[in-house]
Amino acid sequence: MTGKPFFDDIDRWSDETFLDKAKITLNGKITNTAIILLGKPESSHYILPSVAQITWKLDTEEKAYEHFEIPFLISVNDVLRQIRNVKYKFFPSNQLIAVEVQKYDPEVILEALNNTIAHQNYSYFSRIIVTEQTGKLIFSNAGNFFEGSAEDYTTGNKTPQRYRNRWLADAMVTLKMIDSMGYGIHKMYKSQMQRFFPLPDYSKSTMDEVVLEIYGHTIDENYSKLLIEKKDDIDLTDAVLLDKVQKSVPINDEAARRLKQKGFIEGRKPNYFISSQIARITDKKAQYTRNKGLDTELLKSFILRHIDIHGYATRKEIDELLMDKMPDYMDEKQRKKKIDNIIQDMRGDTILNIGNRKVPKWVKKNN
Repeated sequence: MTGKPFFDDIDRWSDETFLDKAKITLNGKITNTAIILLGKPESSHYILPSVAQITWKLDTEEKAYEHFEIPFLISVNDVLRQIRNVKYKFFPSNQLIAVEVQKYDPEVILEALNNTIAHQNYSYFSRIIVTEQTGKLIFSNAGNFFEGSAEDYTTGNKTPQRYRNRWLADAMVTLKMIDSMGYGIHKMYKSQMQRFFPLPDYSKSTMDEVVLEIYGHTIDENYSKLLIEKKDDIDLTDAVLLDKVQKSVPINDEAARRLKQKGFIEGRKPNYFISSQIARITDKKAQYTRNKGLDTELLKSFILRHIDIHGYATRKEIDELLMDKMPDYMDEKQRKKKIDNIIQDMRGDTILNIGNRKVPKWVKKNN
């Protein structure tokens, strides 16, 4: 209702008038939209056999799930709070300080979730599913794209002419849950690009289901570094093409020429890969290495070399050996946790504990 000259009148409206103006009710009568967006959970039976439910599923080493009922106007924020959103660090080659971003943009999560509600085919009697994996979120809703495809909306130039659920979509526009100009997908693409992550992926969608994957990790480190180091030179079109290259999706000859002329990709058709941007920091390389820390395989080699020289390694000796080789941004607890992970990764493969759990004594496995 933004932009309409009746803000001063809202306080004088009855609830019925307000809900009608918001396109939630119709002539004061309850609609399916009213139940889906504002209804109490016990009122969901009024839209049977259709289903109005969002299921969050944790699909990692840990397993969990939770169902979220109507009203969806409130439930979408409950789903958002359920998702673990930690900080993610990038280490570009042309600067000394790590670039830190949230794993997921909350606005992207809400945009994706609200789109599933607005465009769900409720005649399929299916719930909306949000799957949280270690490095990505997967949003699934019943029905295909009602008009066009995801790629049609990436630039923000296409405006949909029709909706599957017109009344529901209009109400969600009024409540600022979605926009009416087709900018939602464009905003998600821009956010992922500006945060240096892989772009939203609809490639697993079918004629009966829209599947959106939102990444919270890197696929090809060179892609993220390129977006950071060349952010003033890369537009969304370039980012979409580079995202295809990192995901091994074929690009046409014209796109390949465009990226090669800019020095963004190498290789020959069809095996293109993103160019590695080598750091040119002459007097600050040592500080950069300290910020980033040494490669895990190199740290493992230090442990094995220590055992070669001394016959075994205690945990105290390993700590003394590796603590000062961890990234500068880590505190003592984080460094010890990383050393724990390194030892566990080597355990049973290259080293064995001939001591006990309290006082371990590590030797090479072939000893």
